[in-house]
Amino acid sequence: MIDGGFLLLCALTLGAGLAVGVTKGWDRVLLLSGDGLGFVAVLLPKILCGIFVASALPVLLPREKVAGWIGPDSGALGLVYAALAGAIIPGGPMMTFPLAAGMLAAGADLAAALTCITAWSLYGLNRTLIWELSFLPADLVFLRVLICLPLPILLGLAVRRLR
Repeated sequence: MIDGGFLLLCALTLGAGLAVGVTKGWDRVLLLSGDGLGFVAVLLPKILCGIFVASALPVLLPREKVAGWIGPDSGALGLVYAALAGAIIPGGPMMTFPLAAGMLAAGADLAAALTCITAWSLYGLNRTLIWELSFLPADLVFLRVLICLPLPILLGLAVRRLR
């Protein structure tokens, strides 16, 4: 659990806290720390649910079936399935990233997981329907989605070629 990335994040956090304390005062550090802990309290239940779902995937889904659908030998169709999964995943990164990790543990390959995350990021249905179509002209949203449509699959194909 304690790896280089975690240590780097701790060092950056402490450095930022020290910089705020020196430049803006230590009372500001306490205020920001309280705000940060409040944010963690709001996010923690969502993260825990996402992690639970992700850890349940490998138990509930047969590895051979998942590998057949979105594994390394699933071809471009497997990447299309992964992109569709990414498009329909509701919620934010608290759900998407644990689900992608669960897909990997259940037999998906890295290309499918990255395709799923990229599709969620580029054209998640939840965001597109609720936010974009509410505020932007439909033709603009349609054009944006149309342009983005092949990108997750192309990324997945590139990852499989590089591996």
